[in-house]
Amino acid sequence: MYTLQIEHGVKDFEMWKGAYGADPLGRIRSGVLAERIFRPVDDRHYVVLDLDFASRAQAQEFLDRLRSDVWSTPVVSPALASGPKTRIVEQVVGGTGA
Repeated sequence: MYTLQIEHGVKDFEMWKGAYGADPLGRIRSGVLAERIFRPVDDRHYVVLDLDFASRAQAQEFLDRLRSDVWSTPVVSPALASGPKTRIVEQVVGGTGA
């Protein structure tokens, strides 16, 4: 399992949530198996997302599309307040075991 981790500032969480919900890239069609959205308890203008994929290639392709089709155009990402910080990680241990 590979997870695309994304974090960035948002101008307004509800506006960001609406844009995220519009799903311009088709997360399921793009291979997203699960998604989690977090907000720091001390910063309501910041989001952290984990998007799970079966393959590293799917995660990378989705990230590339985010960069070219979403984040590069302020009209498509009006709630974005700061440039996204991203990384793709691979799960090496699952559950509570070490």
